[in-house]
Amino acid sequence: MYPIIRKKALNPTVTQMEILSPLVAKKALPGQFIILRVTPDGERIPLTVAGTDPVEGTVKIIFQIVGSTTFLLNQKEAGDSIADFVGPLGVPTHLDGLRKVCIVGGGVGCAIALPIAQELHRLGASVTTIVGFRTRDLVILEDEFKACSDFFHMMTDDGTYGRKGNVTVPLKELLESGNTFDMIITIGPLIMMKFVVATARPFGTPVTVSMNPIMIDGTGMCGGCRLSLLRDGKRITKFACVDGPDFNGYEVDFDEAMSRGRAYVDFERHAYEQTCNLFKKA
Repeated sequence: MYPIIRKKALNPTVTQMEILSPLVAKKALPGQFIILRVTPDGERIPLTVAGTDPVEGTVKIIFQIVGSTTFLLNQKEAGDSIADFVGPLGVPTHLDGLRKVCIVGGGVGCAIALPIAQELHRLGASVTTIVGFRTRDLVILEDEFKACSDFFHMMTDDGTYGRKGNVTVPLKELLESGNTFDMIITIGPLIMMKFVVATARPFGTPVTVSMNPIMIDGTGMCGGCRLSLLRDGKRITKFACVDGPDFNGYEVDFDEAMSRGRAYVDFERHAYEQTCNLFKKA
């Protein structure tokens, strides 16, 4: 069992937890993820490592309450435990040699982007951060991003905080004004990452995207996390859990990834409603 050391609500639908897992805390690097189970017979879900404290032995996770398992996880409090916490999994984000980077995060994807921005800042790189949310009430981690960013841009879809618009607006402005980046690293909804790639393409700026498809075992054996990449005119298959989660954004077939990501929407909604009803009756 893995004790929950601290719990904090970041907004009405997003929660941050710090889990005691010394071995994972010692080894995890930015961009990697863990797979957890709330109960011994529960569903496995992947969550990106949002930070570590190797001295304390804790790993920070940030999750959005969207399904039955995240609902159950959110019922836990500091002092409770979860059954399984396995990792670190996946390939760490490649940061060596990057001197000027633009980080583009959307929604809860900002939780994945933050440790990457922090590590780049620690390495002495110039970090420009663009984050986007639907509305002011959903903003998370603003102070943490400002602390590790040389330039910071806040966007909201409805204009209730920062600038009104999506993350591609300031990105396009920066690129058109002559800013050059060694890499754009974007993490968020698939449709957002697709348009970040489209915005960067005319300028030839390299783009890394972080993919989070359906995942079960985290070892590449189940094939659930497969992605299609278009490389040199050929379609090749990769597995996000072992080959990623980071990929060259220009190669990812986003339309296929979005289609596969919607495959279990109805099932997930039904499972979430059943779980909520069980707690209401209890």
